[in-house]
Amino acid sequence: MRIASVLTSIAVAGFLATGVASAATTAATTTTTAPAATTAAPMKKKASAMTPEETAISKQCSALADAKKLHGKERHKFRADCKKNGGKAT
Repeated sequence: MRIASVLTSIAVAGFLATGVASAATTAATTTTTAPAATTAAPMKKKASAMTPEETAISKQCSALADAKKLHGKERHKFRADCKKNGGKAT
């Protein structure tokens, strides 16, 4: 019984070591094959800060879409048009 548990733990350790070595090789391969243009250019942060006025318009358009019980593409189109019109439904 004891020999079986020792052999099992050796097998598990071997699998773990193989997985770590494989992951390290894969990570090294993906970083070296990446194009230079994508690694040299810094990533831009998405400007998601809305002004309080824009937030109010967005909430108004959402409320109007809720009142019309719009969902999916119709809701998306309605809200986009509404926000372009300053929070007024067309």
